[in-house]
Amino acid sequence: MVGMALIELRGVARAYPVAGGVLPVLKNVDLTVEAGEFVAIMGPSGSGKSTLMQILGLLDRPSGGSYRLMGREVAGLSDDEQAALRSRTIGFIFQMFNLLSRTSALEQVMLPMVYAGGGDRPERARLLLEGVGLGDRLDHRPNQLSGGQQQRVAIARALANRPRIIFADEPTGNLASAQAEEVLARLKAMNAEGITVIMVTHESDIAAHARRVIRVKDGAIVADERRSPEPSAGFAADEPVSVPPPAGRALAREYGLSALRALAANKGRAALSMLGVMIGVAAVITMLAVGRGAQSAVEARLAALGSNVLMVFAGAPNRGGVRLAAGSASRLTLEDARAVRRASPAIADVYPEAEGDVQIVYGDRNTVSELQGVTPSYEQIRNSTPYAGRFFTAEEDARLANVAVLGNGVARLLFGDDDPVDKTVRINRKAFKVIGVLPARGSGGTDQDELILAPIRTAMRRVLGTIYLHEMAVQAVSSEEIPAVMDDIRAVLRKRHRLPDGREDDFRMRNNAEVQSAMTGTTRTMTLLLGIVASMSLIVGGVGIMNIMLVSVNERTREIGLRKALGARSRAILIQFLLEAVLISTIGGAAGIFIGLAVSWTLSALAGWSAIVAPQSVFLAAGFSAVVGVVFGLWPAKRASELSPIEALRYE
Repeated sequence: MVGMALIELRGVARAYPVAGGVLPVLKNVDLTVEAGEFVAIMGPSGSGKSTLMQILGLLDRPSGGSYRLMGREVAGLSDDEQAALRSRTIGFIFQMFNLLSRTSALEQVMLPMVYAGGGDRPERARLLLEGVGLGDRLDHRPNQLSGGQQQRVAIARALANRPRIIFADEPTGNLASAQAEEVLARLKAMNAEGITVIMVTHESDIAAHARRVIRVKDGAIVADERRSPEPSAGFAADEPVSVPPPAGRALAREYGLSALRALAANKGRAALSMLGVMIGVAAVITMLAVGRGAQSAVEARLAALGSNVLMVFAGAPNRGGVRLAAGSASRLTLEDARAVRRASPAIADVYPEAEGDVQIVYGDRNTVSELQGVTPSYEQIRNSTPYAGRFFTAEEDARLANVAVLGNGVARLLFGDDDPVDKTVRINRKAFKVIGVLPARGSGGTDQDELILAPIRTAMRRVLGTIYLHEMAVQAVSSEEIPAVMDDIRAVLRKRHRLPDGREDDFRMRNNAEVQSAMTGTTRTMTLLLGIVASMSLIVGGVGIMNIMLVSVNERTREIGLRKALGARSRAILIQFLLEAVLISTIGGAAGIFIGLAVSWTLSALAGWSAIVAPQSVFLAAGFSAVVGVVFGLWPAKRASELSPIEALRYE
């Protein structure tokens, strides 16, 4: 419909809440502006002229009345719809220039086009800057430009999306006279090209350049002077407002650059925020590595017996109400072991064991260790083939040969780096020939690294002086046969020991599969607890990120207002600040991963701890650090996205 007013206000009012009531700033303003006009709004400070321009520019909302822009009622549009309309229709030139620090002139001009989703951004921005005489200042930042040059960048930015209306708020207030005349000449040139210009000023000589002067006093229009004929061009209403799609890679690039600039501007503060996440991630990786290493060590030691192995110990489980230690009542014999071997076809093998502490001497070196007398079946059941030499044979066991297989730790203590095979040692002053050395299985307790193996008959008769066994290991053909094998062993031993019905066993059995499952479950639980404790430091780091982001939002409130004035939607601001939080946590997490790996390897190498870093632990820590950034950055980002454009621009 030709001839429709570009701007039409009817009964527009604006009041602000104050203590005890409201403060009216605009009172029932009626105003019509045709397309192509050059309007100056004049009035003293506090008259309401700036508030009127902010409502016209969709930076603020009226408290009452009707505002139609291009024939469309805009007061009821959502924030994103207003941002879309503002981006496509309106350009702003601010008194304080409102340029982003640490951003080049070219990027300043491209910014509105990024939010609008327009194409050919670099080329158009370059042409606009050349048009205002800044073709040789494309890469200059605001602090490298004079006041006049900064205002020219602001003018080029206002023209970026080919607006129909330019709002200029005291555009010459911070400029020298020559620079002010240059800016006014450019405003006239824009108006001559068909752009509607609405300028706010309190100076009569500046307002004289406009073709229409509107005077505002005490929130009302008191005069409307036309100094030239109204433009003859009409205006056709647009289609309903639609929110433009994101600008894809350009918008993502803007988010990333903005986040990096923010971090670069506050390096120390960002580093402290990263430190909390870094410590948390390093702690998670280290604790999980140590816990997993402990679990692996336990599993390896139990796996030496196998899941299809059960142990039979001498001694009743309880006697006189007191639980007895293994072997405290020695009633198992070699004959018992032979009977157990024949107890069931599901039994694959058996080795009996007699043990005791002995002194072993070689040259001027000696140590006290545990001697275990076993049968050759031990090698297969315990998966203990010597890495040097060999295991003893059944023939050597039968003839009570003085031969021994040393644990890795004992061999190193007595022989150092020398080969102990075929050397002679003295065990409780009896000469034994070393025929083999067991592979390293870890230190501590009664592990194979710290013990001596000898044929069982030799150990019982020549060293320990006993006819009783301490225990025996029974290997079933499969773990599924363990329950049946235990029943058969119980029946055989109760019969051999002449135990009447109703009397408890004088031996005990332990299913290694159950022990392995219990120990594995315990170490897994401990690993989980260690991970949870370490994760607490990640949460502390997340709280630090949230605090830093809240400070950043406060410090950059005017920047947020500017971005919204240039067409940024709430979602764009939310993503921008959320990305900054994620970037802090991700960088801190990456550093924490390297530190955690280094600490884990150091503990393993220097302290002798078993530490295993699983890829899942690294991915878990990295993912957790990113999630921390999202979770703790969401609230500050949401606060930033919900700021009103005009309130943000007014923020001091």
